[in-house]
Amino acid sequence: MTETQTNTTGTERSDLDQSELAHSIIESLLNHTRVVSHLIALMAQALDQYTTKSVTQKPQWQAYLESRRKLERTREDVEKFAKFASP
Repeated sequence: MTETQTNTTGTERSDLDQSELAHSIIESLLNHTRVVSHLIALMAQALDQYTTKSVTQKPQWQAYLESRRKLERTREDVEKFAKFASP
């Protein structure tokens, strides 16, 4: 393999890694938005304390909390992506 081919392959791999990371970040953000939308629709029905307590015991609430945790982990990915994007 020539030096030019080696450099090109390395650049292509870096672009692929960047692309995969960007995809992962976007996927996490979209998933979080979807989960929050479902939660908001559910909570719109919760008008009193007893209903609110009931809502927080539902699988949608647990999905919301898990999504928030995942979004926090995604922050690290965003920082990595920013390092790729900076000159």
